[in-house]
Amino acid sequence: MRQINRHPTPGARLMLILLPFVLVIAAWLIGSAIRLEANPQDKLLPGLGQMIDAVHRMAFVADKRSGDYLFWTDTLVSLARLLVGLGIAALLGLCFGIASGVFPMLRAPLSTFMTVISMVPPLAILPVLFIVFGLDELSKVMLIVIGVTPMLARDLEQRAREIPVEILIKAQTLGASSWTLVLRVVLPQLLSRLLVSLRLMLGAAWLFLISAEAISATAGLGYRIFLVRRYMAMDVILPYVVWITLLAWLMDLGLRYLNRKWFPWSTGAQS
Repeated sequence: MRQINRHPTPGARLMLILLPFVLVIAAWLIGSAIRLEANPQDKLLPGLGQMIDAVHRMAFVADKRSGDYLFWTDTLVSLARLLVGLGIAALLGLCFGIASGVFPMLRAPLSTFMTVISMVPPLAILPVLFIVFGLDELSKVMLIVIGVTPMLARDLEQRAREIPVEILIKAQTLGASSWTLVLRVVLPQLLSRLLVSLRLMLGAAWLFLISAEAISATAGLGYRIFLVRRYMAMDVILPYVVWITLLAWLMDLGLRYLNRKWFPWSTGAQS
């Protein structure tokens, strides 16, 4: 049998899914044990017990100065920034995608402009955002918006242009106005693609957030990671990185679930 036609059984599939994670954890445990045996004060690869103690200290022991549970405070602050930024980016990306994908008169100025804007490295203009919007929350949210919106708009524009012309003609024949056409024909097609695009942009959105928090913040997951790095506190950094990864994965699962629930007919919901 050709390898391309072989499919794992449910049990084998679960084992194959877990295998890379098991190998990574095993390599870390072995490396940590070797380094700690040679130097018990080594901070590069902390042991499991050290990281559990660090998580307990950050998550379940109130900070003496502020009285906050730093782990949960950082999580809530970062998630608030991320969700606001993604929400604004999704709304703007959807509007620009529909405008440039459906209306030829708007496509001429918007399509090329959004293409050029999407090529600007968002991190390169981070100092500009701090100057224009200040060092508070707005600049961090705007970095996510500027980094994500152009890519969403371009993807949704392409999806709108892929809608068969016959469908648009039939709708107009039945008396649909431009507004009705957008709401009843184009929008349902693009909402499913929007959820897929947001899934693909989650990694970039987290990158922009962590970068902004590392430079100017007083709370947040990125702020905490770059704060403790000066002490080489890998027992704090590694759990924070794992937690960020877990949050991003859960958000991806949530978007995938919503796509399947709201748009079961879409090919994007099956991805």
